[in-house]
Amino acid sequence: MRTVVFDLDGTLADTSADLIAAANACFRARGLGDLLDPGADALTAFHGGRAMLRLGYGRVGHPEAEALTEADYAPLLAHYGANICESTRLYPGAAEAVEALRRAGFATAICTNKPEGLARRLVADLGIAGLFDALIGADTLPVRKPDPAPYAAAVAGAGGSVARSLLVGDTATDRETARAAGVPCVLVTFGPEGTGIARLAPEALLDYYRDLPALSARLIV
Repeated sequence: MRTVVFDLDGTLADTSADLIAAANACFRARGLGDLLDPGADALTAFHGGRAMLRLGYGRVGHPEAEALTEADYAPLLAHYGANICESTRLYPGAAEAVEALRRAGFATAICTNKPEGLARRLVADLGIAGLFDALIGADTLPVRKPDPAPYAAAVAGAGGSVARSLLVGDTATDRETARAAGVPCVLVTFGPEGTGIARLAPEALLDYYRDLPALSARLIV
C-alpha cells in the first residue's frame, strides 16, 4: 500500500505559539520574563523544547544556560501538556488533503519528534486522530528522527512498505530522515522558513496542501 508519512509540528499544524508560551513560562518562573517571541522564534520552536530553552538562556547570557535547559525541560513539557492546543491550528487544507489521500487508497501516518503522549493528545484535540493509521513519537522507540527506524515503524504501522512511501516535513531533520530511509521527501513552504527550505533540495516543495494528493501519486510509483 502506498503510504504518506507526515511530521506534525510545522507540517500538519502550527504549534509554535503554544510551544513558545511553555518556554516563556519557564523563563518567567526564574524571574527573566518572556525571552522568546512567538513570531521571530517560531522556527526554533519546531526544533524542540531544549532548543527553545537554550536560545532563551543564551540570549541573556546566563552562565548556567545548559544546566537550566536540562532542569527546565520537564517543567516545559508539563506546561505545554496542560495548554497544548490553546493557539495551535492546522495549516489550511491539511485535514482535507489527508482525507483525499485516504479516499485515493493511500495509508497515512505521523512520525514526529514530539513525545508520543503529547502527540496523541494534540491530534485528538485537533480532531484528526482518526485520519492516521499509525503515530510514532520521539519516545516510541529508543531512537528518533533522523534515524530512519521511527519512519519505518510508522510505515509498517500503517500497513505499508517503505519502498512505496514518502515523508512530508518542514525541517532539515525531516530531509535527513527521508534520505536515510531512501524515500522521497516533500517539504512545506508555509512554515517559518518559507521557500528558503528549498536549500535542502527535497524531491518536491509543497506550497498548498491541495496539491499533495497529485504530488504523492507522482512520487510514489
